[in-house]
Amino acid sequence: MATSQLQGKVVLVTGAGSPIGIGRHLTMALVGAGARVAMLDRNSEWLDQTVAEARAAGGSDCVFPIVADITDSGAAEHAVQSTIERFGALHALFNNAGTSPTAEGLMPDVRGQVTNFWDITPEAWLRVVAVNFTGAFFMSRAAVKPMLAQKWGRIVSVTTSLDTMYRKGNAPYGPSKAGHEALVATMGQELEGTGVTANVLTPGGGTNTNLIPKSTPDGYRNALIKPDVMRAPAVWLASGESDGFNGRRIIAARWDEKLPMRERLEKAAAPAAWPQLGTQSVRPTND
Repeated sequence: MATSQLQGKVVLVTGAGSPIGIGRHLTMALVGAGARVAMLDRNSEWLDQTVAEARAAGGSDCVFPIVADITDSGAAEHAVQSTIERFGALHALFNNAGTSPTAEGLMPDVRGQVTNFWDITPEAWLRVVAVNFTGAFFMSRAAVKPMLAQKWGRIVSVTTSLDTMYRKGNAPYGPSKAGHEALVATMGQELEGTGVTANVLTPGGGTNTNLIPKSTPDGYRNALIKPDVMRAPAVWLASGESDGFNGRRIIAARWDEKLPMRERLEKAAAPAAWPQLGTQSVRPTND
């Protein structure tokens, strides 16, 4: 159902093109809430398809396609600049673009195959870390400048479940997402009090997207989390209703629209990264 919750807001979504990806659902939810969305993807065919779907729902000027690779810092800067030139502002960035060695064609697409870290090629490691971690840094660095100038903004990053980050056989995907989440925790602290926030939004576990190996049986694939769980919390995070919510992570599969907001956040939200471990560093003393 269309709403006006994000009327007047401009959002940039990376990895927005995949017809079965999270970016498509983020885009459709944001457009449905009244936002105008710059859709960035490196796959122009996917992007054209999802742009057409979004325009059919929200009108010809609701989205703006950008074909770019976020691992290029210059392309990240240009994407932000192009968004502002087209729509007049940038209020929120969704760092959604992600990849895996199998999605890049750099490792065999075999379901259940465990690859030890010493069997990962340098090419696979560098590409996945570049997209999932470094690209998010490039995009956040570019987007935060106009947000700070206007004293309001949202950086929302899609990571993964914490146990996926260190699961056996899941490098480099898991570690790259762990780095991304640590970056969000850092950004949140540095942005505190500026009007700009940085948070994590994650489905909560295995999700039925294009990153799932093609060899995966339909029965297993259909049992995975559906990417549409990201829609409602994404709209809330991009809105003024989330003012003051900073340095946190939301598990979308636990987001319950039937609950009052306080209870909803108690159920679905936690601090980003791992502050529950406490301060463990050994610091020098003046003795």
